[in-house]
Amino acid sequence: MAAPANRRRRSPRAGPPAAEPPAGRSAMTGTGRRPAGVTVRPMTGADAAQVLAIYQAGLDGGEASFETRAPAWEVFDATRLPGHRHVAVDDASGEVLGWAAACAVSDRCVYQGVVEHSVYVAPAARGRGVGAALLGALISSTEAAGIWTIQSGIFPGNAASLRLHERAGFRVVGIRERLGRHHGRWRDVVLLERRSARAGTD
Repeated sequence: MAAPANRRRRSPRAGPPAAEPPAGRSAMTGTGRRPAGVTVRPMTGADAAQVLAIYQAGLDGGEASFETRAPAWEVFDATRLPGHRHVAVDDASGEVLGWAAACAVSDRCVYQGVVEHSVYVAPAARGRGVGAALLGALISSTEAAGIWTIQSGIFPGNAASLRLHERAGFRVVGIRERLGRHHGRWRDVVLLERRSARAGTD
């Protein structure tokens, strides 16, 4: 089924590249990886400054989104679903290493089980499995809430993010060609989705 026609064009949401963790640096937990010394927990307002700084760093890299400026926390807070916001935190320092969040794709009831998500990892934390851990936490929370589809748009050049999502069970639905201009050039967007095997199967 096509995305709802009454929604505005969305930017790619999957965030900056998240490289593969080195062997032996992470352990499996649930649907994602839990890197050693890292805890994934619910996002709170106290995380706002670090979350938005990581967001802006991802945007500055040029492969995360059509957006160029992170929103104010009030806008971020109003548009992300409260039950599906997660941060990865360094156990030793308490520093936020990355975040994942989801927003509704439509206010129509038929799409109540469909969300669009973002995953962003701080540049210094990439390659540790943080992105996989965050994506796993998001999948777990959406499954528990009965959400049946998670979708995202990713620039074709963001190969690491595409691989991360493929490993997490996302499939490529198609490529939206020349969807929008970004830094003066037209960009394609790869549309991906993960359909739950538990929710919405009745």
